[in-house]
Amino acid sequence: MSSIRQQMRKGTTTVLILKLLVDAGDEPMYGYKIIQQLEKQSGGYFEFQEGLIYPRLHQLEHEGLLQSKWQGEPGTRRRKIYTVTEAGYRRLQEELKQWQRFSATMNQMLDAAPEPAS
Repeated sequence: MSSIRQQMRKGTTTVLILKLLVDAGDEPMYGYKIIQQLEKQSGGYFEFQEGLIYPRLHQLEHEGLLQSKWQGEPGTRRRKIYTVTEAGYRRLQEELKQWQRFSATMNQMLDAAPEPAS
């Protein structure tokens, strides 16, 4: 994966996770399913490695933006599932506003860029 694409993916991981979980509604998700869904939504353009997603999930939980609980009975394969908190909803709204402004400004600047000389 190109360096620019990796940087863009890393810089947007928080908002992508929050948006995915909010869109999932009442369906809490576990880490591996989050990875699968993000890759599916990107049409395979982005790859989300466990080494990126799991630390980010723990960070978001530590910041109070996500809450988690274990699903499954003791002695069986258990999964930690995540849901968005009220603080997470607020953060998502802020991030989306910032993203819209950022992308609009970037598009404006790129559209205004001079054409390369032939």
